[in-house]
Amino acid sequence: MRVQLVGFWTILDKEVTRIFRIWPQTLLPSVITMTLYFLIFGSFIGSRLGKVAGVSYIEFIVPGLIMMSVITNSYANVSSSVFGAKFQKNIEEMLVSPMSYTTILAGYVSGGVLRGVLVGILVSGVSLFFTDIHLTHVVACLGVIFLTALAFSLAGFLNAVFARKFDDISIVPTFVLTPLTYLGGIFYSIHHLPAFWQTVSLINPVLYIVNLFRHVYLGVSDISPMPAFFALLVFTGVLWGACWWLLKSGMGLRQ
Repeated sequence: MRVQLVGFWTILDKEVTRIFRIWPQTLLPSVITMTLYFLIFGSFIGSRLGKVAGVSYIEFIVPGLIMMSVITNSYANVSSSVFGAKFQKNIEEMLVSPMSYTTILAGYVSGGVLRGVLVGILVSGVSLFFTDIHLTHVVACLGVIFLTALAFSLAGFLNAVFARKFDDISIVPTFVLTPLTYLGGIFYSIHHLPAFWQTVSLINPVLYIVNLFRHVYLGVSDISPMPAFFALLVFTGVLWGACWWLLKSGMGLRQ
């Protein structure tokens, strides 16, 4: 047990040090980007729009923008860290060490969760300069942020395992993650879409995450919160199992 704890804290300490050492690259960009979203979409455009789901437009997009920042940062942190360890062959040394696969996975994923949660809190603070938000379920908000950061940290781990060069870790965020987030109901209610596209939207996992968080944040949602919460749990569990199996098999990690 002591070996596992030392191994976990060593990996986590390395991740935390990295996050805060290069904070202008890990924390600041999302704060600036989301501030621009709040300013342009919320203040300039949102002021010309009516209410959406019974709340002002800027209130409507705040939960989605927070989730966007959590998703992108937790994903990016783990994918870059794990690929760096794989490129330098540090990961191979971990695999032959006394550390368990669970310890290795938990160490890297915890770093991604920390960065995702920190950025989510920072973006939430920025949103207060543009609108007053009254949280309906504070504990539930933190829980959804944590689960979302955990899920996409695991997704980032998968990306790093299969990446063969540094450019590969940007392919999934660019061509998969970005479209899913922008089409995940962040800027619009799916009830404004034609029936066919409403149905198509239901296959997007980000839609469930955004609406679950919007429900615990504002009390409004396009989707029933319980199925969305269940979908997030299943998504996270499947990703954890896949990452653990990849570590055990060494696929994409041992050269």
